[in-house]
Parts: sequence; C-alpha cells; structure tokens
Amino acid sequence: MKIKSALFATSSPSLAACPRAVLPEFAFIGRSNVGKSSLLNLLAEKKDLALVSDLPGKTKLINFFTINNTWSLVDLPGYGYAKVSKTDRIEFNTAVRDYLSQRPTLQRVFALIDSRLPPQEMDLKFVHWLGTNEIPFALVFTKVDKQAAQHTRNAMEKFKQAMAKSTDAQPPIFATSTTTKTGRSELLAFIAQSLTTHKQTNPFTAPRMMSETSRETVVDPEDGDELE
Repeated sequence: MKIKSALFATSSPSLAACPRAVLPEFAFIGRSNVGKSSLLNLLAEKKDLALVSDLPGKTKLINFFTINNTWSLVDLPGYGYAKVSKTDRIEFNTAVRDYLSQRPTLQRVFALIDSRLPPQEMDLKFVHWLGTNEIPFALVFTKVDKQAAQHTRNAMEKFKQAMAKSTDAQPPIFATSTTTKTGRSELLAFIAQSLTTHKQTNPFTAPRMMSETSRETVVDPEDGDELE
C-alpha cells in the first residue's frame, strides 16, 4: 500500500464524541515508551503525524487520522495498572474501553509490545481482555533493531507461550523497527488486505472482522520474511 495522504481528523474524549463511523478503522495502543508515535509516523511517512497525540491535553484523547481518504488510523491512549482489592487489573480510560468494545467500524487493534522486555503482565492482561471480548487484534513487537534477531524471536515466542495460558487467540504477529523500517510494508499489506475483504453495508452496522482462525503471521525480525 502506498500512503498518498495522511491527515489529522479530530480528537475525541469519548465514544459519543467520535466522528461518524464511516471509514474502516485500525487502532494502535501500547504502554508508555513502547514507540507508538514513531511507528505511526513511519507508517504514514510523516515525521510529525503523531505529534498531535503528544500535545498537552491530547494524551487521554482518541486521535483520528484519515489515510488515503479510505481508512482511519486511530491513536489510542495507553493502558496501565491499578491496585484494587489486593488484585491487579488492567486499567485504561473509559473512552478507550468503550471505543474498543463498541466501535462498529473498528477492524483491528494493534497492540504494541517492547521486544526487549520479557512478557509484561500489563500487556498480557490487555490482550487477554481483547480476546475475552472477541476484539480482533494483532501483536506488534517494537524496537527490534535494538537487539539480535534471535533475541527478538525468543521474546515473541515467550510472549506467545505466556499469552496462551489465558486466551486461545492466535493473532497475527509483526516485528518492527522505526530505525530500519522493518515491518512497515508487512503492516501496510495486512491493512490493505483487510480493506479488500471489508464489506461496509451501513456506516453504523458495518461488521467487524472476527478473530483470526487461520495460521498466524509472524514477520522475521531480521529480514522481514514470514516464519512458519
């Protein structure tokens, strides 16, 4: 997919304030410092695309960008931990929760994972929540240029094993680097394929793509090839 235009559309504080659900939407979310803004800039080939998300007051808003006038890239606020009744639970703002669970034109959530770290409980709880709520998602491992390719492969495998303990979901998996541009073409190709199969019958009743049932896609962190 060639990105011909990428324009900021709006920022919304709640699901009710989101723009009319017309274009297919692909949302990106992750913990702080996972590299989300850099990845969004890379995908759109605009160095300042995600700057709006970093402006004061924007970090807790849902930010919409219109790509090629055919689909929307959605930058979501991150998630964190909260201590409640001696138990940890995933916590993210109400707007994000409502958007993920109720937005009819949401096609896929890309959950960003720092490839340099062992499986983080926060990330595992979030993808468990996505799987439990049957929200289609993909895993995007970031910063793969910061370590040897084998370390990235090991990190992805460990995360998959940890994730399998709480969910049956088998999401597509991508390895990315904003420095080497690893994974950009694969992510855009995946979105392009999703757009091809998307059938929008009504702006408010467009069906979501359900969770993956086919073989998962894993991008080799070293050369971008798929791994079986």
